[in-house]
Amino acid sequence: MPLRRRPIMRTAATTAVVVGTAHAVGGAMDRRQQGQAAAAAPPPEAPPEAAPAPAPTAGPTPEQIEQLKQLGELKDQGILTEEEFTAQKAKILNS
Repeated sequence: MPLRRRPIMRTAATTAVVVGTAHAVGGAMDRRQQGQAAAAAPPPEAPPEAAPAPAPTAGPTPEQIEQLKQLGELKDQGILTEEEFTAQKAKILNS
């Protein structure tokens, strides 16, 4: 009986890796397509005015720097669009 478990476990592990990868790639492609569709849409009649961001009192903390590095890697890998990257960067720097 132990001989039959190894192939089943190996098959299950391989399937889990394939499904996880497909899910990650599919999600990234969906976000990219949504971003492209939004870019192709006509702009709204009157865009709302954005409030100026408060000036930071000091430089970014080491934690913020690490978050920004991870965010940059996601953008470089194509997981985040430029708009998503900019929005997340603003959230990190304004927190």
